Order: sequence, then structure tokens, then C-alpha cells
Amino acid sequence: MKNVRSVLSHLSLQPQFKSLRKHTCYRKFIQLLPPKFQRAIAFAYSDKETLFLALSHPGYKMELNYNRDLLKSVLTMLAEHDKSCREIKAEKIVIFNSRYAAPAEKREPPTDPKYHELARADFVIQSDDEAIKEKFDAIKKCILDNQDIQ
Repeated sequence: MKNVRSVLSHLSLQPQFKSLRKHTCYRKFIQLLPPKFQRAIAFAYSDKETLFLALSHPGYKMELNYNRDLLKSVLTMLAEHDKSCREIKAEKIVIFNSRYAAPAEKREPPTDPKYHELARADFVIQSDDEAIKEKFDAIKKCILDNQDIQ
């Protein structure tokens, strides 16, 4: 019985799935870059010996333009050392801003902060009005309940 890895490798060697091999090579290429460039590149593809790099944020464009030689050298080194990526060659590198970059990972919303009750219920009610006394007694009860919860 074949395992998943062998089935997928067999499928990726088929001519109709040639783009899958290229995609894995682009992912390897991006993983070989420094972390700041990995965050900058949303996706990559090639067409007619031109490597297109889509950016995840427009602020990275100038820095990647200055480092085109580094990108080309990493790509040629990958093609030299990895047999499966020998077909990837790029004479030019085009860097563009992508509107369709993958969204950043969603963070969980911050939890509601829990504060300890700082008020004390040992105040004296100095009112003769019965309605006001009832309100202050309700406040005392809330304070004591909050202290008991914590």
C-alpha cells in the first residue's frame, strides 16, 4: 500500500502538474531568504524567464528592489543544489505590490481584564431618606459580592 507522500510525488511528476513542482520550488526559494524578506513576499511566479514577486505590503518594495542581486543569487543557488528546481531560471525579477496578499493570521481578541474590587463596604450611611439608604445598601451588597467572587 502506498503512502500519501509517494502518491503526491508521483502525481507531481506528471506533465500536467508541472506548475505544482514550480510552486514548491518558489516556496523553497522564499524559505531560503532572510525572515524580513519572507514576510515581505506574498507569493511568487515566473513567466518567460521573469520572476514575479508579489509583496504583502508596499513598504517592502524599495528594500527588495535594492536587493535584486541577492534574490537572483539565491534563485541560481537553489537551481544548482536542488535537482527538482533546475527548471527555474530568471533573467529579470519584477517586484510589484499585491492587492491579493494573504491576510495576516487572526489573533484572538484580548480577554476582558479582571480587576480586583478596591472599594470597601465599611462606609456609614448618614442619610435620613429611606430610598437613599436602600440604594447605598444595594451598593454595599454589590461591593461585598464582588469581593467574594475574587
